[in-house]
Amino acid sequence: MRIGMPIDYAGGFAETAGELADYEKAGLEIVFVPEAYSFDAVSQLGYLAAKTQRLQLASGILQLYTRTPTLTAMTAAGLDYVSGGRFVLGIGASGPQVIEGWHGVRYDAPLGRTREIIEICRKVWRRERLTHAGRYYTIPLPPGAGTGLGKPLKLINQPVRERIPIVVAAIGPKNVTMTAELAEGWEPIFFLPEKAADVWGDALAVGRAKRDARLGPLDVIAQAPLAIGEDTSGVLDFYRPMVALYVGGMGARGRNFYNDLARRYGYEAEAKQIQDLYLDGKKDEAAALVPDDLLAGTSLVGPQSHIRERLAALKEAGVTTLNVTPIAPSHGERVHLIERIRDLAG
Repeated sequence: MRIGMPIDYAGGFAETAGELADYEKAGLEIVFVPEAYSFDAVSQLGYLAAKTQRLQLASGILQLYTRTPTLTAMTAAGLDYVSGGRFVLGIGASGPQVIEGWHGVRYDAPLGRTREIIEICRKVWRRERLTHAGRYYTIPLPPGAGTGLGKPLKLINQPVRERIPIVVAAIGPKNVTMTAELAEGWEPIFFLPEKAADVWGDALAVGRAKRDARLGPLDVIAQAPLAIGEDTSGVLDFYRPMVALYVGGMGARGRNFYNDLARRYGYEAEAKQIQDLYLDGKKDEAAALVPDDLLAGTSLVGPQSHIRERLAALKEAGVTTLNVTPIAPSHGERVHLIERIRDLAG
């Protein structure tokens, strides 16, 4: 398994960036820079490109609605250039709470837009004169939709690669099917290996049946907090509020993708209670109701023997990249966790 690590978008970027050389020596292979309603990911990825030599750098994720498809392609090509071919384009739809509430852009047709954005990006990277007549994007603008002066252009620069890897964050069945068909990688959230086949197996199979062999095998990226030791009981409590935020507060009733996922995992009653409490402002009570087995199953926390068992389950479920958040009091201990998980994961 490839070992990756996200960088916290809420703070500490400069400190983590200064420590990446140590993580790289310990076996870290890829770092993911998120973009919520925080500092933008692109400027930070450019900084990391200048500060690292071998680490792969991934946007984790750029939201579909925040850039035109062509700018997304240009940005990916630019980051791939300044990093010497080390960039991975992670994209995803986010949700209406952020897209409409922060960006003031209508949240619609995430599936169709993702498909068209992937197609447009790859045309740009191949330096084709860009034309696209889709349902959601038309390039150039047709007569009557603008000045009429638009014409097909191609990227001025020669990209480092004409196929930059694309990873899609997806959890809905149709989105997962499309990802398995079109993208190099798939990044689900709260990946529970024992339930993965029931929740996503059919969707993945349909997508893989349509997949172009030139894309290679689908890279399945699982995220998990990481702590290895005999006394790690407090770590899951640290993780609990984040799960409650997503399941309870990241969306409205009837429009929360993470709540839907918890229900599909079999936690229907708990998901409803967590959401009701969270939306009523009772965040601590909501967090207390997050099932312990959901926390344990979507994390890598516990004694080494338990970690081995969890890694075996993840491998059995098809995971090829572990995107872990090492949790420990000191930088040295967090680096050691990366070293240990690299050795255990093989």
